[in-house]
Amino acid sequence: MVIRRARRYGTPRGLIPVRANRRTRYLSCWYCDWKIFSLNELLYFFGQRYARFLRNWMTFGVALSVISLFGITMMLFWEAAAAFHLHRWSFGLQDIPLSLFWGTTPLVSGLSISIMDFAVVVFSTVISVTVHELGHAVAAASEGVPIEYVAIFLAVIFPGALVAFNNDLLQALPNFASLRIYCAGIWHNAVFSLVCGLALLLLPLTLHPLYIHGENAMVLEISPSSPLSDYLSRGDVILSVDGEKIHSPHELMEKMVQVDTKLLQGMGSNEKGYCVPNVLLEESKTVSVLDDNFSCPDGHAAFIGLPCLNSSSFFEISSKHHGRYKKENKHCLSPELVVKLTKCGEGWGGTGFLKNPCSCSKNEYCMKPLLIPGMSWFEVSYAKPYSSECFQLRRNTSLVDFNPGYGSYPCGIGTFVYVGDMLILAHSMRLSAYQPRWMHFSWSMDVPSTLENILACAYHVSAALAAINSLPVFFLDGEYILETALYYITWLNPRKRRRAAKVTLIAGTILSVIALSRIIYFTYYSVTKV
Repeated sequence: MVIRRARRYGTPRGLIPVRANRRTRYLSCWYCDWKIFSLNELLYFFGQRYARFLRNWMTFGVALSVISLFGITMMLFWEAAAAFHLHRWSFGLQDIPLSLFWGTTPLVSGLSISIMDFAVVVFSTVISVTVHELGHAVAAASEGVPIEYVAIFLAVIFPGALVAFNNDLLQALPNFASLRIYCAGIWHNAVFSLVCGLALLLLPLTLHPLYIHGENAMVLEISPSSPLSDYLSRGDVILSVDGEKIHSPHELMEKMVQVDTKLLQGMGSNEKGYCVPNVLLEESKTVSVLDDNFSCPDGHAAFIGLPCLNSSSFFEISSKHHGRYKKENKHCLSPELVVKLTKCGEGWGGTGFLKNPCSCSKNEYCMKPLLIPGMSWFEVSYAKPYSSECFQLRRNTSLVDFNPGYGSYPCGIGTFVYVGDMLILAHSMRLSAYQPRWMHFSWSMDVPSTLENILACAYHVSAALAAINSLPVFFLDGEYILETALYYITWLNPRKRRRAAKVTLIAGTILSVIALSRIIYFTYYSVTKV
């Protein structure tokens, strides 16, 4: 997103003006804009009425913007030196994902971006740009500078907005008054970003009368191609994964990353076992026997014994293979039956499980799933509190307050086993930490998630606009802030001042393009690598 402000009023060269209802549009093959004049008198009246307060308010913006301009300029030069290997330490700008600038969550695997997600990005961007430009307009009005017009433009493929003032009146202002006008956009974006961040933190408290927050993760959408779609649907909640209770989508993602990290490091990737009775193992010998590829009939999974060195008995069975017998402890078992058994092994995350393979009784043996490298075995417990059966149960029990908690009134609780990549599991569905207390409308499930996305997106976009306009780059607010701030360096004559501003802007523009290119490159590389 590129924001451009005009300092001179007039018709751009090479553009065709089209006027209608106090609005003027200029069209060309590379630039078009829509100029709005109807807000001039209203904004000027507001700025003049509260001029004293607004001047004091904008003074804080001058301090923030000048500090931001100096700090970001130093970061650009430091990062440039790191890129050319002049030193090793870096701020890590190349590690910033592009999604940070609009605050949207990553796309769900198998799910395309929805119209609502696109609308959230557009709405948040429009609001953030409006706040930025209104800041300039009100600051100018408080200084007695009338607004020429407010314009929305499209330069090539880059959208933006600007506020135009009479250049002669701007030049007649004291330098600090001009700084208040130039810094107002950055200041208001920073304040708006802070307001959105606070609103996001207080959202659980705000929605508490209507929604439960942080009890479990609720499914909002799931990819039809995902194997999870056979068990989970919209409105279902994930109770736990491997015995660890899941309170929010963030907790689920943290567990996925933790498990994936252990897999890459080869630590505890497959030490989850079940205490299988010897009787069941004897039956598995006659029902299904593993071949060389360790395959099992449909509805069965391969298991192998976890050795217990302290145990005096080691359950072994003989299986016939190529005309001879050999000792084996691999079996085909039904996961639906196995998950109901007592757990053993050191791979379980829950603290209430037996972690020692020797903890099984004498008539049981600790068996773990036999998996290919890079794959994991997970138990996912879920509930269906919004199903028709649950509604009927609550109606029969005459519950007045519909609380989808499953402790007192368990409903639709089940467990299934997922074998595969944990990150794929996490990215195949869209979750929410909010659950409606009353389920009169299906769309009520999406309200908290939509509000979260709007606030998060507006927070990131507004902060990004403040940072981008603090760059010492041509046509951005940083250009005018730099030119005006240089007047306070009294030992520079006008010629040196102009030269210093020009050199800084050229270097800042080049370094900003390099930094942005690095961010795009490393973002594309990380996406394609995954």
